[in-house]
Amino acid sequence: MAECGRARPADPDSAHSRTGSPLTTKKRTQQSPGLRPRYQSSAPGHCFKKVTLTKPTFCHSCSDFIWGLIGFLCEVCNFMCHEKCLKTLRSLCSCMTPSVVQVPVAHCFGPASQKKRFCCVCRKQTEGSTALRCEVCELHVHADCAAFSCADCRSCHLDGTLEQDTFHHHWREGNLASAARCEVCRRSCGSSDVLAGMRCEWCGITSHAACYLNVPPECTMGRLRCMLLHPACVHLDSRNFSKMHCYRISEICSHDLDNSDDLEVSAVASKDVQPAAPESGKQFLKVFDGDDAVRRGFLRLVSLFRATRNEEVVEAALRAFYLPDEPQDYELHEVGGLQRLQGDDIVNRNGGPDNRGSLKDAGDTWILRAKTRDTDNIKVYATWPRSAAAFVPISISKHSTTASVLTEVLSQLGRQEDDVSRFSLMEVCMSSKQVQRQTLSPQEKILDKLQEIRKVSLRQMNQTRFYIVENRNRVVQVNLLIMGLPPLLNNDEYVQLIEDHLAIKSHLVAISHIYTSQGAVSLQISCFSEAERIYMLAKDTSVNNKTLMSLVIPEIMHSKLGDDVCPLLVFVNPKSGGMKGRELLYSFRKLLNPHQVFDISNGGPLAGLHTFREVPRFRVLVCGGDGTVGWVLGVLEAIRHKLVCREPPIGLVPLGTGNDLARILRWGAGYSGEDPLQILVSVDEADEVLMDRWTILLDAQDISEDGKDSGFLEPPKIVQMNNYFGLGIDAELSLDFHLAREDDPEKFTSRFHNKGVYVKVGLQKISSTRSLQKELQLQVDSQDVPLPNIEGLIFLNIPSWGSGADLWGSEADGRFGKPSIDDGLLEVVGVTGVVHMGQVQSGLRSGIRIAQGTYIRLTVSKPIPVQVDGEPWIQPPGHIIISAAGPKVWMLRKSKQKQKKSSAGVKDGRLESPSSRDRPT
Repeated sequence: MAECGRARPADPDSAHSRTGSPLTTKKRTQQSPGLRPRYQSSAPGHCFKKVTLTKPTFCHSCSDFIWGLIGFLCEVCNFMCHEKCLKTLRSLCSCMTPSVVQVPVAHCFGPASQKKRFCCVCRKQTEGSTALRCEVCELHVHADCAAFSCADCRSCHLDGTLEQDTFHHHWREGNLASAARCEVCRRSCGSSDVLAGMRCEWCGITSHAACYLNVPPECTMGRLRCMLLHPACVHLDSRNFSKMHCYRISEICSHDLDNSDDLEVSAVASKDVQPAAPESGKQFLKVFDGDDAVRRGFLRLVSLFRATRNEEVVEAALRAFYLPDEPQDYELHEVGGLQRLQGDDIVNRNGGPDNRGSLKDAGDTWILRAKTRDTDNIKVYATWPRSAAAFVPISISKHSTTASVLTEVLSQLGRQEDDVSRFSLMEVCMSSKQVQRQTLSPQEKILDKLQEIRKVSLRQMNQTRFYIVENRNRVVQVNLLIMGLPPLLNNDEYVQLIEDHLAIKSHLVAISHIYTSQGAVSLQISCFSEAERIYMLAKDTSVNNKTLMSLVIPEIMHSKLGDDVCPLLVFVNPKSGGMKGRELLYSFRKLLNPHQVFDISNGGPLAGLHTFREVPRFRVLVCGGDGTVGWVLGVLEAIRHKLVCREPPIGLVPLGTGNDLARILRWGAGYSGEDPLQILVSVDEADEVLMDRWTILLDAQDISEDGKDSGFLEPPKIVQMNNYFGLGIDAELSLDFHLAREDDPEKFTSRFHNKGVYVKVGLQKISSTRSLQKELQLQVDSQDVPLPNIEGLIFLNIPSWGSGADLWGSEADGRFGKPSIDDGLLEVVGVTGVVHMGQVQSGLRSGIRIAQGTYIRLTVSKPIPVQVDGEPWIQPPGHIIISAAGPKVWMLRKSKQKQKKSSAGVKDGRLESPSSRDRPT
């Protein structure tokens, strides 16, 4: 909770009520309750006290300003509200979050952006680079609060273990846009001052915390329904694969994040981390919640008066660990000893006021333990959809076994005639980073199991629940894509490479697809442990000095896709556009199903196209520069024959420097922070148009003065061209820019800086001359074409060059036709030098029109700089042939008409989507 929007109590009893930043120390101080009265609310878990407000404060329930000097603060989660809101409160306390989880799904924590957000655990504002956010949902937490969040991420696929309803809204509290409006009462429900309001992470509707339960529970997936990959249509046997693996999310910070809740005692001592000086008459207790916390050094600080009763100390310790249990069921034990905290008040344990040693050393160290119980209560959840309550309450004793619990559960579910041996009891730990499942044996004592968990970690016990599952012989199928193999081998050679380097077991592993042009193999594995072994081994294996890459691939059940659904496959290059690429990657994972959003720097376009190989109809969105678009089109051309949908239309989000293709398709000169939701709506409403592609054959040979071949210099090379192909001064500038970027890549993070470097390079070349017509021989459609006195020659496929310049020009000319991206013609244009190029860029002149044609042949007598779609190199002398590259490709052109803003369509997704209509013929 942000300090600017929080009340800071003025009375001494509340001076330490979590006013310090959660990131300044890992050990959060928790205020002792004392003897103050508690205030009841309609939402369980909260522990409210009345506080005096000394700064402007807003209510977390209604988000209105709290007028007056009195507010009500939850001592567990820092929830602040009016007195009038206590009776209608719907927001649960953070300690109750595990109890409302429908399908336990782990989070994918990554570093948060610098935008103002509020922690979903302690409700304070997140600060700095150490704050975390889930890459899949809207969960934002402090680094030291992550351990107290639970596995309540979106369920984006089915894994066959827990058969729960995935069609309901997935509500997340707070961090809404300020303009958000309630779906029920239509009043504003967003706030930039507090964690308030609710948002469905699938359809995007928003509501007040007091209104959202009045929204029908079924989720229609909202405006993006026709392009969203529904979670019921995606199957993935993940088991012990982390969510980072399942969603192919980069794990650069994974080691640090996996240990973000660890704090070694030695590290504390070395850094001399001490809490703030306590008030007179107060002291701190170091408290652990179990043996695991002692081992890892993960503790919490509890601040209390010396004369505080034992039960109130235990209650404060429970609140520090976000545990909603009753204090009489717990007690404090001294770490390393057998002594318990006893007596009427803590002064009897710590001695008199002269005992200053414990204060100086930040207090005594204690471990919070659950008292031994002869009976207990558990909740057993059914793994099949039920119309009644989600769980069955069961009372257990020291004689209760798994078998007896199953018998009781089946009786309460009305299935007492079923054979108990057909069912098992599964223990599920809902840790925020990993959901762990364990099947209990029939004779296991349940009460002993609970006591064992509580001894290890009370926090883990709070995040553990039990499920009744039906025993079935499930067919396991894990799909792995192995990349990085040598390209253009035959199938038998790929099989041999996989067997030699990965030692696969043939009876468990089958090779389903081989992509020879990409050097990739798809494996179908029928054993979890074998899949995990191959996955990890591939990351440590090199073939021809190139490390292999392994990716977990989900299965899209295309038969379940609706007739009006045309899912969108998204590729994002996070290295383009500075940090904007990474933010777009995060936004699209949040708005869509993360299984349809791919980081193109992690496996390239093949991973996404292979995932969508059996989808009968889909669209592609490429977020990057012209080079990224060419990369996707090249891979699509190479594996088109393996796709059911061989011609998916492609839209663009321009993140590069020039973005010429995006300009002529109306996607703009460059991404400048547009709303990602509106980008997706524009893609859905875009028109499908055809575009030519061209193949360039570069045959380097030793050309004699009379034009005859005298031998090969290097093997022929084939490249694909989408935008333009340049030789001479144009390519020379691109090459100098490319070399400068390779020398110092961290400086090239903005389009403005990149264009400045282009200008600088151009000024350095302004006095250089090169008579290109003496070095080239040009044939267009088998006709020799004489060249004027030029320094650069450009072949245009699109009417945009060099960041939006019209090189061909708009003047009518009887010799040539009007250029078009699908006319099957290339425009040949010359430039006389850097000054001429600058005049073209400023719109003062156009290039020198030379020819139009469908087949180009060039003979180059000297080494010359060339560039294809902004990728430059030095080409040796020889022959260059340009011809049409197979079929035209479908592209998405942004519609000129204003986007439809029908509230009904946005509300329930029933607005007709152009992507669901037939392609124009």
